[in-house]
Amino acid sequence: MKKQFLIAGALSLCLGAGTVMAQDAPQMLRQDDMKAIGQAMGQLGAIAKGQKAYDPVVVEGALSSIATHATDFPTHFPEDSKTGNDSEASPAIWENMDDFTARSEKLASDANALLADLPADQAAVGQAMRTLGANCGACHEIYRVKN
Repeated sequence: MKKQFLIAGALSLCLGAGTVMAQDAPQMLRQDDMKAIGQAMGQLGAIAKGQKAYDPVVVEGALSSIATHATDFPTHFPEDSKTGNDSEASPAIWENMDDFTARSEKLASDANALLADLPADQAAVGQAMRTLGANCGACHEIYRVKN
């Protein structure tokens, strides 16, 4: 009986460790960054479309999130993470890592510039969305594979 408990306990630990490791996989970390950027863009988009009232705290938080996650994003592309975990990363990323990183840095830089001169109303948030969205779209066109 004691042996069964030890085996069950060891199995539980192994299964739990596998879950933790999967959550820390580079593919999952970069997906988390993209989800955070998407959520922030959604917040800005709702203001730009007039679905939500302009709120400088929300705008600042969204831009800060975009800047932070865009800076972090390129750190999650080691050579051994080209596939797996439902990755939508194009092989072109590893072929053009300098360009890929520069594009991510451009998004972060543009978000930081907008933070320094915070959009002051709905129209300005719409203009910010066009600037940031152009960065996102251009990068996705080259470096994202739709599954």
